[in-house]
Amino acid sequence: MAKFSSYSIVRKEILKKSFKPIYLFMGQESFFIDDLTNMMDKLILSETERDFNHSVFYGVDADVRTIISTCQRYPMMAEYQVVIVKEAQRLDNFDLLALYAKNPLKSTILIINYKHGTVDGRKAVLKAIDKVGVIFESKRLYDNQIPAFISSYYRDRGVQVDAKASQMLVDYVGNDLSKLVKELEKLQVVLSGKQPRVTPEVVEENIGISKDYNNFELIKAIANKDRARAFRIVDYFEQDQRTNPLVMTLSSFIYYFNNLVECYWLPHKSEQSVMKALNFRGAFMTWDYMAGLRNYSVGEVMEIISQLRTFDARSKGIDNPPYTTNGDLLKELVAKIMH
Repeated sequence: MAKFSSYSIVRKEILKKSFKPIYLFMGQESFFIDDLTNMMDKLILSETERDFNHSVFYGVDADVRTIISTCQRYPMMAEYQVVIVKEAQRLDNFDLLALYAKNPLKSTILIINYKHGTVDGRKAVLKAIDKVGVIFESKRLYDNQIPAFISSYYRDRGVQVDAKASQMLVDYVGNDLSKLVKELEKLQVVLSGKQPRVTPEVVEENIGISKDYNNFELIKAIANKDRARAFRIVDYFEQDQRTNPLVMTLSSFIYYFNNLVECYWLPHKSEQSVMKALNFRGAFMTWDYMAGLRNYSVGEVMEIISQLRTFDARSKGIDNPPYTTNGDLLKELVAKIMH
């Protein structure tokens, strides 16, 4: 069984310049693969060393034997040469890399990007790389893991982020990490020379998300059965559908109510129990669920989930009356949820 490293461990070793001869970054989440590859690409060679010691291959038109031949060269006036293979899943004869992995040069750092899937753990190439290098499987994060990712991202850069600000970003961007990181970088630039803290106000001013009118606040209003506030937010969404698309709101509803159903089966419906069941990192993340448990029965929530499926289909044009706008759909849905 191959030993897979975690993103944080690989990142720390890279920053310490503790390099192995082969790195295989594979999996469904492209962001972590690209991030680690770019970090190594910038860190290992200086600009003057890159001219003779830096090679990039693309799987769609690369030949494995040429890659191996390149890896077997010695660096010129540098400690290392770097060979990067992108889109390695499209290589013909990928398994032939096992020939090189059995006897790699210590002066060559081979970085293999294998996206949208993983290498079969039974293959000789994976076993050979495991003996001499680093294997990292880049998995997609679940929605409830994104706030922790944001906190970790900023913590590594000496920036604090408020929980509400983090949730606003999640609601706005979703779990597309590449897009999310662009927004995080934008906020970090804005904070340069200022107090390094991302607040809801900072997000509102620089990303264009309202701190009072967003999916996070809408779910809070629904959980607490605050009809007046819920419909104020719905009206706001209707006026700015580009920033508040229905698809994101439906996704937030589905995530919340599916999680809420799980909470009904807990023996003890305390904040600690909900935190553990939903893998949350702070008690504040449970507050809307505690409110939902108080204000909705399990039968009502099951009916809401059924309605969400119906409205998701209607938002895609299935059995939706003509001339019904997304704003109309959201108003109707929220009315049914809070009847």
